[in-house]
Amino acid sequence: MDRVTAAEVFVDLAYSGSFTATAQRLDMSRPMVTRYIEAMEGWLAVRLFHRTTRKVTLTSAGEHCLKDVEAWLEAAHQLVSNANPSGELSDAIRIAVSPSFGYAHVAPALVEFMALHPRVSVDVDLEDTAVDLVEQRIDLAIRIASNPNPSLIGKPIAQCRSVMAASPSYLARFAAIRSPEDLVSHDCLGHKYFERNVWHLSRGDQHVAISVGCRLSANETSVLMQAAIQGAGVALLPTYLANQAISEGNLQPVLPDWQPPEMRIYGFYSSRKHLSPTVRALIDFMADYYAQHPWD
Repeated sequence: MDRVTAAEVFVDLAYSGSFTATAQRLDMSRPMVTRYIEAMEGWLAVRLFHRTTRKVTLTSAGEHCLKDVEAWLEAAHQLVSNANPSGELSDAIRIAVSPSFGYAHVAPALVEFMALHPRVSVDVDLEDTAVDLVEQRIDLAIRIASNPNPSLIGKPIAQCRSVMAASPSYLARFAAIRSPEDLVSHDCLGHKYFERNVWHLSRGDQHVAISVGCRLSANETSVLMQAAIQGAGVALLPTYLANQAISEGNLQPVLPDWQPPEMRIYGFYSSRKHLSPTVRALIDFMADYYAQHPWD
């Protein structure tokens, strides 16, 4: 059996703790995962995992082998890269991104990047919560933040501005919104992890913090946008998602002179030392792509 693939299966299983999860992530059958692990144990002449009906954990020998196998895998991949005189990218990488940004702007960029690099394959995980990049075997996480965790390593790839918006039907039914303070008496739609109960707004040198009542909140902005379109209230939405609905007349900006905090879109990765050429190339490509395809 291919020892490089067996090593990749071993490393993935060490972090996932599940034969089923590793099989799904590596796109192979569960019995094949078992065969690769058995082959690794045969080659190394040690038992690598404790197996029970509920969980899979590394043995002491497995823990001892893990870092060495990871280093060996990195060296093997680097050898392949160095032996490629054309410098053609050929990795398989995993990306984590929110569903709304992934659908609206990551998918088109990936299609163009993969057309330029036919030997690259990409596995996209759609999720809107923070993940452990090492544990989840994520090569690149695309996240929106104003003050990112300093422990994370990343590069800004685009700006993210937001807009307050509501449907024409909602605005026709309720009192006019002429100042930020008027939001207190309106139904607002809040993001679970951003400005959920207090909206910070600025106009020139003026800054206000408004406590809003959010009867509906969600951890995904596309849900909030659809609720706003259906007349549920005023939503604070990223312009990369809301601009099309506004241009089509399904949403109208609210208090357009008042701006929510501006954030950045980052490409985060786990280690500068082990950043693959493909991930580095994709980060640079996305930064250039979004500069050439602005949504604001």
